[in-house]
Amino acid sequence: MNNSKNDHLSLGPVMFPWPARFLRDFYFRIADEGDVDSVYLGEVICSKRSPFLKRYLSEITDRLHRGGKKIIYSSMALVGTADEVHAMEELVENTQSVIEANDVSLVRLLQGKPHHLGPFVNIYNEGALDFLTRLGAEKVCLNPELPATVIKELALRSAIPLEVIAFGRLPISISARCFDARAKGRSKDNCRFACLSHKDGLTISTLEKQPFLTVNGMQTLTYGCGNLIQALPELQQVGIHSFRLSPQSGDMVATAELFRKCLAGQIEAKEATDILASLHPEMPSFANGFLYGQPGHKFITDGPVLNPAPAL
Repeated sequence: MNNSKNDHLSLGPVMFPWPARFLRDFYFRIADEGDVDSVYLGEVICSKRSPFLKRYLSEITDRLHRGGKKIIYSSMALVGTADEVHAMEELVENTQSVIEANDVSLVRLLQGKPHHLGPFVNIYNEGALDFLTRLGAEKVCLNPELPATVIKELALRSAIPLEVIAFGRLPISISARCFDARAKGRSKDNCRFACLSHKDGLTISTLEKQPFLTVNGMQTLTYGCGNLIQALPELQQVGIHSFRLSPQSGDMVATAELFRKCLAGQIEAKEATDILASLHPEMPSFANGFLYGQPGHKFITDGPVLNPAPAL
């Protein structure tokens, strides 16, 4: 792979309940064609979905290794039952590869061991970042709600690489309750995989029938798809050189290739955004407002991210 300025592209864990064969084929294509440096594997949202990935996990990991991809195993974002606690303990005990903690409770289990921290572990200031670094964190994927001004300060003071989510619906929160089950009048324990019919999440609208958020089982995400293409040069300048693509059902191989060109300065942001929209017709809109210190649903196409206009 031809990295520019040591920039690192990673593919985050699949957040959505994709069927086992779909997952296998997706990762096989990423292994063979995807221009990403590392791939995060693991069920992050709901332990009931774990069998979808586990069914072909050994084949997937073997194919990714042969494709030259580094594998990091992602933990669940909310560990809530005894079985889930046991599963996370087994993950820490039996996994030789690096683990990404998405629930802060795993930091205790991983203390002293090299590990990553995912975007579900909220880090808002350099004190928290320094503390977690001293506990063994080697890399942090930052909370997508952080504005660029805060990201800059964290990058200046960080002893470890920081990563931002550059593409994909942005995670906002995780709940003990399942929104998909509730929407179909089912209990969480008897959900019968109510989420399976939504490859990219279920749209939630306001009382005025305006699309507002996306839910994915127990997870809440943005309705618009995060897209930081325009801000990549400024993020590079302040010391961010790791960018995460969060899988959506569109063409992620072409998406990775497009971001690689953007990082190398081979394509203009406007043209790249138009191409990105064509690669992901399932996405209704793009969003980058958080980065500009604006409401997160906005998509701002001009102006610097480090000296943004005040929010109205």
